Amino acid sequence: METTIALQHLKKAFGKQQVLRDIDFTVHQGEIVGLIGPSGAGKSTVIKTMLGMERADGGQAFILQQPMPNRLILGRIGYMAQSDALYEDLTAKENLQFFGQMKGLRKAKLAQEISHVSQVVDLTADLNKLVKGYSGGMKRRLSLAIALLGTPELLILDEPTVGIDPALRRQIWRELATIRDQGRSVLVTTHVMSEAEATDRVALLIGGQIVAFDQPQKLEKQYDVPTIEDVFLQAEKEAVK
Repeated sequence: METTIALQHLKKAFGKQQVLRDIDFTVHQGEIVGLIGPSGAGKSTVIKTMLGMERADGGQAFILQQPMPNRLILGRIGYMAQSDALYEDLTAKENLQFFGQMKGLRKAKLAQEISHVSQVVDLTADLNKLVKGYSGGMKRRLSLAIALLGTPELLILDEPTVGIDPALRRQIWRELATIRDQGRSVLVTTHVMSEAEATDRVALLIGGQIVAFDQPQKLEKQYDVPTIEDVFLQAEKEAVK
């Protein structure tokens, strides 16, 4: 099975604070991997370091079989950051057109993709509104739509469903499952444990280390608990002993 993300002994410190201690981590082609952990555990730092947005202090990151950082690889990735990076004085449609053009989408294809991703995140009726008039949840939905543009081989989504209602969250996860079934890959961080249950494999990041990484059902069996939320609570308790 082809590997789309491979992190090997990745380390990152900010001053004297060691945020990532020794991260080994893989995402394979055609799977959804969840990365969960308490606030401040380093989930966003894992993503930023693997993408080259932060300089690693040790180890190596490979994305789509290429060592990072590598700007050429970024065009094959759909990335949604934890904070929205949008042009608020433009409409949502203008934002999508701009980022789609940046990804090299031609006019006819871009129009088709904007129509599709807008439906996925339920923004079709609001495309011509200025982004500065959007709520926080609408901005998250627009950021996700931008990440979906261009049929990326790999989606990296940092807390994509924050501020999104449960019905739309399910719709988004159906889209992620479709992407997975097309043979593409998804890495997603989340605080929603029901979303972690929907992944193919889930990694628990605690204390700057991956303390468990397997299929949700296997982790539940390993920890002898009924849910991923209980796995998380048990793993966190053991980590502070």
